[in-house]
Amino acid sequence: MASLTIRNFDDELKARLRLQAAQHGWSMEQEAREILRRAVQAPSSGPGFAQTIHRRFAALDVQDLPVPKRRTARLPATPKD
Repeated sequence: MASLTIRNFDDELKARLRLQAAQHGWSMEQEAREILRRAVQAPSSGPGFAQTIHRRFAALDVQDLPVPKRRTARLPATPKD
């Protein structure tokens, strides 16, 4: 198995890691391994967010959408003397 050394680890982050590891009942080293394992796991095989949105609106005919009437732009406010 490989080893990994992490330098310049923030003290507060280390304390939070220690607490989280204690809550799970294992060492900080095991907690770090679990966090890294979850972070680099392969994404789910399901569709991503963009694909889900695309599928939801794919059947929508853009030509059928109402086009709102445009209003003339307001002039910027003029400062009073």
